[in-house]
Amino acid sequence: MDTLERQEDNDPGHNLLPVLKSIPHNPGVYLYLDNTGKIIYVGKAKDLQKRVSSYFGKVHSGKLRVLVRRIADIRFVVTGSETDALLLENNLIKQHQPRYNVMLKDDKSFPWICITNEAFPRIFPTRNLIRNGSEYFGPYASVRMMNTLLELIRQLYPVRSCRLPLTIRSIAEEKFKTCLEYHLGNCKGPCVGLQKQEDYLEMIEAIREIIKGNMVMVVKQLRDSMMKFASEMEFEKAQRVKEKIELLEKYRSKSTIVNPRISNVDVCSIIDGEEMAWINYLRVVQGAVIQSHSVEIKKKLEETPQDLLMLALLDIRQRFGSESPEVVLPFDPGFALEGVSYLIPKRGDKKQLLELSERNARHFRLEMEKQRMLADPERHQRRVLQQLKDDLRLPQIPEVIECFDNSNFQGDYPVAAMVQFVKAKPNKQEYRHFNIKTVEGPDDFASMQEIVFRRYSRLNLENKTLPQLIVVDGGKGQLSAAVTALDQLRLRGKISIIGIAKRLEEIYFPDDPLPVYIDKRSESLRLIQQMRDEAHRFGITHHRKRFEKGLIKTVLTGIDGIGFQTAQKLLWKFKSVKNISKQSVESLSEVIGKAKAEIVAGYFINNPID
Repeated sequence: MDTLERQEDNDPGHNLLPVLKSIPHNPGVYLYLDNTGKIIYVGKAKDLQKRVSSYFGKVHSGKLRVLVRRIADIRFVVTGSETDALLLENNLIKQHQPRYNVMLKDDKSFPWICITNEAFPRIFPTRNLIRNGSEYFGPYASVRMMNTLLELIRQLYPVRSCRLPLTIRSIAEEKFKTCLEYHLGNCKGPCVGLQKQEDYLEMIEAIREIIKGNMVMVVKQLRDSMMKFASEMEFEKAQRVKEKIELLEKYRSKSTIVNPRISNVDVCSIIDGEEMAWINYLRVVQGAVIQSHSVEIKKKLEETPQDLLMLALLDIRQRFGSESPEVVLPFDPGFALEGVSYLIPKRGDKKQLLELSERNARHFRLEMEKQRMLADPERHQRRVLQQLKDDLRLPQIPEVIECFDNSNFQGDYPVAAMVQFVKAKPNKQEYRHFNIKTVEGPDDFASMQEIVFRRYSRLNLENKTLPQLIVVDGGKGQLSAAVTALDQLRLRGKISIIGIAKRLEEIYFPDDPLPVYIDKRSESLRLIQQMRDEAHRFGITHHRKRFEKGLIKTVLTGIDGIGFQTAQKLLWKFKSVKNISKQSVESLSEVIGKAKAEIVAGYFINNPID
């Protein structure tokens, strides 16, 4: 019997069997509708039958299961190719804005460069796109990049900045007069017929190529013009053209980041998170990035990185008007674009471009997270703690967390540190140092047991609130020692406790021999790492002070002529007094100079250390 026919009556797909069976094995777009007839999801597929059936043939989790339960009807459109399916999906999502589809924000807030549709076009930045035949280039995510480009254009070509309604007829009727810009040399006076329309439009065409990034073509035209002026003995004009060439070359050299032969290439990368994804797009012409744009996508269902990358890539290419035949990507998106080849580089210049795009995506992610945190820090903290609770399967949100770390110097001067975080933020007033009292020699397990016991026996004695979570810096051994201390205090089960091993960032739970691995991109893991690193830093600082005050003061500073700083240099170099006593005068001289080296060496000759 067919898999679909075996579904029970309460299965969401049971009433849709006739539709499911009618769907062909062709590329196309499918639409899910709810019981009111509203489109709630639009998707694309290489094989409509397989893709749509997959929603009903297996058990899903979370939001996807909710979507499937709401599907009351299915419609589909067969397309001639994968590219047609991509384009149709994109258009339908924008048109219907389905609830369960990822939506990309538009670029209304970003500026564009406009070349007006006039007899003598003007060029200026704008955020308003008016469909009157004018040309728009952009959008520019970096206003600084756009302004730099406009400044270059102003230095190269004296384009008018006035808003006069110039036409051939109005100029012939002498309706206008020259302005200050003409007298300053920033305009050639087309308003009074001093510059012909043909000459003006040649400037506009050159500017258009510069905005597109086609510097080579413009430089070639300028060189031809320079040689023509020189051959006609018009050296002043030739010099002015030469200065323009030098200006273009200077701008081009600053913009070029890889091989100039890499031209007309798009680059796209993605940083994938649990709830969000961040995508960066670069447009490269002649080795220079002429456009860079990043988008943040909030996930709606179980979208894969391939789905999100393809969605963003198609949308951005349409928005930027890109027709680049090659796209550099971190992986195959799984869907073809007509006339476009994908490249997944392993090395070389294009790999450098991909890494640049990934850095941009990471920086964009940090910037967006920072903005959200500044806008609502408490909400950010609640989200991180909720994620930590879910990742560690804790019974409650851990608003108070304490983290322990041991430190010693070759077995000597063992100390420990505890840091406390409240609502995901350091609470430095509750940081504590511990000098190990009951443990002889380098025994991290026994030291951990001692400090955990001392910390919580004191809290019990003073009737203070216990933390919801304890983090132990170490693997199974340190965790077991800490759990033993909690058992002695009859606190086992009242406080959650985990251990984190440094090498692979493994999370250990009591009585569980196998570690758990939290997603490396998870904010909860970053919080645990931050606490672990803070405890280590705090412990090392205390240990260093004790080490310096103890070992240095009792042995080396007892030598006449040797002070604290000299003793400190020797110990940080040779690690122990015993090692120092074995060094030659020459070896000691490299650290503290010959005179003091002879004093130290002489001392240990008369006072040998066994």
